Amino acid sequence: MLKLAELLALHHLHVTFINTHSIHNRLTRYGDIQSLSASYPTLHFNTIADCYSHGNHTGSGDTSGDIILSTALHAKPLLRNILLAQSPEIPKVTCIIQDGILGSLSNDLASELGIRITIIHFRTSSPCCFWPYFWLPNLFKTNELPIRGDEDMDRIITNMPGMENLLRCRDLPSFCRPGAKGNMSIDWVSFQTQQSLAADALILNTFEELDRLVLSQIRLHFPKVYTLGPLHHHLNVRKAETNGANDAPSFRSSFFEVDRSCMAWLDAQAQGSVLYVSFGTSTIVTREELMEFWHGLVDSKKRFLWVMRPDLVVGRENDDRIPEEVEEGTKERGLMVEWAPQEEVLAHKAIGGFLTHSGWNSTLESLVAGVPMICWPYFADQQVNSRFVSEVWKVGLDMKDVCDRDVVEKMVNDLMVHRRDEFLKSAQAMAMLAHQSVSPGGSSHSSMQDLIHYIKSVSKENN
Repeated sequence: MLKLAELLALHHLHVTFINTHSIHNRLTRYGDIQSLSASYPTLHFNTIADCYSHGNHTGSGDTSGDIILSTALHAKPLLRNILLAQSPEIPKVTCIIQDGILGSLSNDLASELGIRITIIHFRTSSPCCFWPYFWLPNLFKTNELPIRGDEDMDRIITNMPGMENLLRCRDLPSFCRPGAKGNMSIDWVSFQTQQSLAADALILNTFEELDRLVLSQIRLHFPKVYTLGPLHHHLNVRKAETNGANDAPSFRSSFFEVDRSCMAWLDAQAQGSVLYVSFGTSTIVTREELMEFWHGLVDSKKRFLWVMRPDLVVGRENDDRIPEEVEEGTKERGLMVEWAPQEEVLAHKAIGGFLTHSGWNSTLESLVAGVPMICWPYFADQQVNSRFVSEVWKVGLDMKDVCDRDVVEKMVNDLMVHRRDEFLKSAQAMAMLAHQSVSPGGSSHSSMQDLIHYIKSVSKENN
């Protein structure tokens, strides 16, 4: 969302970015959000009160769904107050770009307030997951859902256009599983997704060459779709064009203190010799899972850089003892940091693979960098993303629903040694397509121009 806001500001549109107090405060503390306001005179920030009041506002673990549910339910009057408040330095609102998972939050505000506003939904997760979200009612009609238990997890889904015979039940979004984590039920996710049909347009963080088959199906139901991704790379290229590579304003959208010492460590490693390990901002693991990963990494004999977030492990206080062989192996070949500058890490010549939770930002960042992946998805769209990484884009391995040291060791060596050339060839080809998409004449570059033209034209109409 922030990268999209910055792209719009680069095109001199007036943008007000609305977030919750606690998340905005964390971005201010760790991400230097003030630098954006200083760099873009037309970019402003506003906040609403936190709609979730149970301590964890970062969205780690199962609370991310609670935050989304609470915001979708309670944020409308807060948003209405912002729309009604007039500020002399900010023009009146003519367009709202809303995170699509919040459903109808802004859809009917215009009619309630008696004003004309264009509503655009931006789905920040992957299109290859948005499509199953949208198609869920049909999977129930054809009796492909519900999933009947563990014995059903490898059954193939046959009635999803554009994805026929590709997904197993275990590859569907995590909300489809019996006893799924968190409070976001399959019915709620399906209902919220259907609300995007009432929006005037849809924005997706992808590029045509990556998701062509899925996009062709989505466009049958959403006639006005803008594909702007990979947004992080699109923004970097655009800033370099506009400001020059050395003068482009820099902003980190981080929830944690970045430890840059890892970059010097990477400088001392051989090309393609390091596995980068990070499970993002939300994934949590048990102590047992942590030790399986740790043993597997050490036993692989490969060098690794591991982001060990402060809140990554649940139940950690029960037993913090580390086996001597694991500790020694880490000292010899590994480095652990609490948080890393991920885009820079993935672009570093020393990185040869990425063990990831398959969040959509991480997946796109790895694709742009041409880095093959081992996928261990946690929830939501990650189950679908990991399947596409292994079976559609052929840029990595899917380890979902398995946490075993022997499997970790084998997959690391498959990715980094035995099948290295195969995965590198596919990953580098995808990186080239990603770069072409955001270059002048590319699909995402052209789609961005179309979006800017659309926003300006409807702004004139709504004024």
